[in-house]
Amino acid sequence: ALSWCIHSTGYWRSFDRSGMELLSNAPVHHSVPERYVFPPDKRPTLLSDDHSPDVAFPVIDLHGGALPVSDHRRRHAAEEIIRAGKEFGFFQVVNHGVGECVVRGFREAAAGFFAMPAEEKLPYCSYDMSKRFRLATSTSYDRGETRYWRDYIKFRCYPASDENARHWPSKPSNFTPRLVEYSAAVHELAQTILCLIAEGLGLDGGFFTGDLSGGDTHMSINYYPPCPDPTLTMGLLAHCDRHLLTVLSQADVAGLQARHGERWLLVHPIPGAFVVNFGHQMEIVTNGVLASVEHRAVTNSAVARMSVATHVHPTDGCRIRPASEMVDEAMNPAKYREFAFSEFMEAYDAADASREEVLESFRINHE
Repeated sequence: ALSWCIHSTGYWRSFDRSGMELLSNAPVHHSVPERYVFPPDKRPTLLSDDHSPDVAFPVIDLHGGALPVSDHRRRHAAEEIIRAGKEFGFFQVVNHGVGECVVRGFREAAAGFFAMPAEEKLPYCSYDMSKRFRLATSTSYDRGETRYWRDYIKFRCYPASDENARHWPSKPSNFTPRLVEYSAAVHELAQTILCLIAEGLGLDGGFFTGDLSGGDTHMSINYYPPCPDPTLTMGLLAHCDRHLLTVLSQADVAGLQARHGERWLLVHPIPGAFVVNFGHQMEIVTNGVLASVEHRAVTNSAVARMSVATHVHPTDGCRIRPASEMVDEAMNPAKYREFAFSEFMEAYDAADASREEVLESFRINHE
């Protein structure tokens, strides 16, 4: 059962039986509690530089997502994706074939889950990463006490097998049907993007099919309540994604920033667009041509923000290595050794998501 206590600031806080506090069920904060205040060198005011009118993340028109290989618009989209990937590691796609009603329907269902009373969410609260569906809050950025300003749910969203679906919440009642519809549509979009990436690199169009993208697709939904002072805390600190590809719905509330050189650039919301970025596996398979770029989330004081990230995974046993077509022993030798994806997952956790530390575990040092 839930227990309630009064904090020294005078605000009531709701906890589950494991001591987890949910920001989505807390009363409005009028100041940032000490446990969410980051050290000065980690705060967004010192690192952020998103006022860069000269730089913008590319927006790519997919023309509905179902163009024949011979269509010049398909070739142009593939070229744009590779160009954007090399320059930014991030881009947005429009006219992608996922219906607006599909996106809106699932976002409303997900928002409904966070809006439920804490008692109804209690059965899903867990920090156990092996659980197929779990709700949690915050997590610390340094395995210490400082907390991120967010609640989140993580789960396997595709395929809609009995093994995955039986862990999904029964409330709100529209969550599961909307999820099935949304995840199937985004899965199709992700496969289209992967085909275009392969074609743009000069690989076979089906290069990423099979084990490279055949693991269960995971979803992370982050909920960021309004923050009384966004200069003091973070929604998420800088990290790179561990998998192959991420397709993100951020709707109309800004908060995602990506590193570009020495600056942090805001990924401005575009109506109906998805944000796409590469994971570490894409960087390794392309031998460094398409890099996984650090990104983070900042908060705002005006409105709640919710991001829905769909992560395309290899199978656990998939053997990852640079594609032979991307390697030239004389001019561009392989930068990474071969490994099983499950080995990478363990190294990523051990490195606390540090980009350089985790890649160093797999890098080949050529003398």
